[in-house]
Amino acid sequence: MLKIGFDAKRIVRNGTGLGNYGRTLVNDLAGHNDLDLRLYTPDLGRDDLRSQVMERENVHYVLPLRAKNKLSKALWRSRGINRQLVADKVDLYHGLSGELPAGIRKSGIRSVVTIHDLIFLRHPEYYHWWDVEIYRRKFHQTLRDADRIVAISECTRHDISELGGISTERIDLIYQSCAPRFSVGTDAADLGRVSQKYGLPENYILGVGSIEERKNMLLALKALPLLDNDIHLVLVGRPTPYTEKIKRWAKENRLENRLHLLHGVPDADLPAIYAGAKIFVYPSRYEGFGIPIIEAVNMRLPVVACTGSCLEEAGGPHNIYVNPDDIQGMAEAVKTWLGNTEERQRRIELSRQYIRRFANNNCAEQFYNLYLEMTK
Repeated sequence: MLKIGFDAKRIVRNGTGLGNYGRTLVNDLAGHNDLDLRLYTPDLGRDDLRSQVMERENVHYVLPLRAKNKLSKALWRSRGINRQLVADKVDLYHGLSGELPAGIRKSGIRSVVTIHDLIFLRHPEYYHWWDVEIYRRKFHQTLRDADRIVAISECTRHDISELGGISTERIDLIYQSCAPRFSVGTDAADLGRVSQKYGLPENYILGVGSIEERKNMLLALKALPLLDNDIHLVLVGRPTPYTEKIKRWAKENRLENRLHLLHGVPDADLPAIYAGAKIFVYPSRYEGFGIPIIEAVNMRLPVVACTGSCLEEAGGPHNIYVNPDDIQGMAEAVKTWLGNTEERQRRIELSRQYIRRFANNNCAEQFYNLYLEMTK
């Protein structure tokens, strides 16, 4: 069997984004019985996230042999892991979250890295200056160490080339997959259960993702006064200090009753929350790809997103995109989707055809073929 090692820290710790990417990829790859998938992680993380990785005979978690405290675990993941990879006779190591252990090339282990975005270089204002410097150094070191580099979007591929000073020919493009739970129909009973559980309004537009400044959800809130009073905004995601800014604006403009903030929502409830919405909004100023858009389209929702990064690439030409500072444009886009029912359904179906290129097994099959190519 071919032994593939993975950087699995995000798989067991991150509920969204990088965590979903890793869990979905490993689950899809596990169907290949000629692969031995080894998930290297400093600790076992969260039970609820780890349980989302299907139990298979060819999937194993690997923890550090001696690292016990936070610092030693971090050092193991960033460098010390190389000895363990060699001892385990791993054929290939896949850095799932944009980085590789320093010195992996010298260890003789072949490596591939997935780079999701370079937001810390495009928009350093959203990060502490020291974090930007650390990420910058890791990025350039990873480019030097990696045998193959994979971008999750054409936008990210361009960013890696421009900001890393390498040719796009060195960078493979493999779009990430959408979790299969967003491709299954939601029955009325589940819709009713979830609606009652969270007190969802009858008519709402939905935003999903960490409620942070870069995601720009305040734009959707500022559009509410320009819409009918029965239209509400539901935001699902991890709260940050920016969440308080949203709450303050809602209070100052007497919109508290039309704003619904949901935190800590289990993955199992998300499809029903999508299914109950009228429109999906994703006004982010910059993304590496925008998988929530794919989830929304899979759930037959029309999308309003913002220009400036890769969101048109994710959602395709039949959704609507506005400037991230255009309140009137956001409101008009929402009104467009609430209008002509026949045109709405036609464009939703065209969008569903567009996102077939991101089908679940496509990402895994491309990586499977890449692994085979790299280990011949």
